[in-house]
Amino acid sequence: MAEVLGFIPPFGQGVRDLIVPIQQDEFGIDITYDDQPDLQDIPGFYQNGTGNFWVVLDDAHVVGTIALKDIGNAQGALRKMFVASSHRGADPKTGGSVAAELLNTLLGHARMVGLREIFLGTTAQFKAAHRFYEKHGFGLIDAGNLPEAFPRMAVDTRFYVLRLG
Repeated sequence: MAEVLGFIPPFGQGVRDLIVPIQQDEFGIDITYDDQPDLQDIPGFYQNGTGNFWVVLDDAHVVGTIALKDIGNAQGALRKMFVASSHRGADPKTGGSVAAELLNTLLGHARMVGLREIFLGTTAQFKAAHRFYEKHGFGLIDAGNLPEAFPRMAVDTRFYVLRLG
C-alpha cells in the first residue's frame, strides 16, 4: 500500500493533474483549475486550524487526495477525495485500498485534534461514493441541518455526517 503523506507544495502539480481530469472527464463537471482557489492555495485553505490535506504517491505520482477543512465548532468538512482509476478498489496483495487509507488518515487526525463531527457533500449520481461513505459510518443528513460554516458546493445535492465518539 502506498504511503499517505501530508501535502507539501511540490505535490501541487500532481494534485491538479489528478483532480481536474476526474472532475471534468469522469464526473462531467464544467470546472477548471482556475475555478478552484482552494487547489491554488492548499496550505492557506486547508492546512490551518485542525485542517489538513493528504496525498498518496505511487512512483512519485499523486494517485489519491483527501482534505479536511476546519469549519470551527469542533467540526470539519471532508473535501477533495479523489483516487486515480488505476488505484481504485482493494489492492490484491494487501486487501486495503487507497481510498480507505486516505479516509482512515483523515479520521485519525480528526480524532487526534478533537473534532466531533465530519461533514461532506457529494452528488446524487456518485453511487459508489455513497456506498463507500456509508460503509465507513457516515449517515445522510438533510442540507438544512448542515453547519452554517460548511463550504457547500453548487454541484452537491447529497450530504453526510460522521459523529466521532
